[in-house]
Amino acid sequence: MIVDYHMHLRDERNDIAHRPDAAEPFVERARERGVDEIGFTEHVYYFRQTRACWSRPYQIERCVYDLDEYVDAVLDAKRRGLPVKLGLEVDWFPPGDEPLVEVLAMYPWDYLLGSVHWVDGLSIDGSSDRGAWREWPPEQVWRRYVEEWGRAAPSGRFDVMSHPDLAKIFGVRGSDELYEEMARAADDADVALEISTAGLRKPVGELYPDERLLRLSSAPVTLASDAHEPQTVGYELEQAVALAERCGRDAVSVFDGRVRRQEPLG
Repeated sequence: MIVDYHMHLRDERNDIAHRPDAAEPFVERARERGVDEIGFTEHVYYFRQTRACWSRPYQIERCVYDLDEYVDAVLDAKRRGLPVKLGLEVDWFPPGDEPLVEVLAMYPWDYLLGSVHWVDGLSIDGSSDRGAWREWPPEQVWRRYVEEWGRAAPSGRFDVMSHPDLAKIFGVRGSDELYEEMARAADDADVALEISTAGLRKPVGELYPDERLLRLSSAPVTLASDAHEPQTVGYELEQAVALAERCGRDAVSVFDGRVRRQEPLG
């Protein structure tokens, strides 16, 4: 089985399109690329229902959409028999994100992605000359990223950790010791790791995560393109499958109602 479990319900111009019909082009592209099931995982900060969690302009300016409309759109696509799952990409952003637990509990998610994009209010992936990279030396960026990642993984909020070593986005790679810490956190938490082809489209030019993490960890895996428009669905998933198999994985995680099962990979 091949899944693509990280994508955003948009149109061909990457504009928000939280409508049932907007799912159809994603499904069509998935079928063209041999993907059996896809999952929509819009960013949590796009929704009015999460407004109380944010204090920075980046999120506040974006949380103008209705979470109910998004959920209804994906559920309607499911009712029509399309092979889609309902997910959300949820930022780890303590302590302001604590109200998210209560908000998100009201919806029938199939799975939740956990993402560490921010550390101490500083962006990890916004730009190599801004955010955390401007404020701290590279070693500190990585150290703080791994510390927060190690808190997020066992928090119980997430089913999958997305683009696990995002901190390498600009080509600065973490040490073996840091990857060992991430592997221990993932295994202790029993959380799945996403193998994402998004890194191929970023400055680092390679898959997330580094092969070291998958070899050091025994965590189950999902596959993802992080598509923000239909054209990118299934992007280079052959490379993700090859990495999974090279690191000893012969199954992929599939979710229903936040319950994980394993299906043969491929």
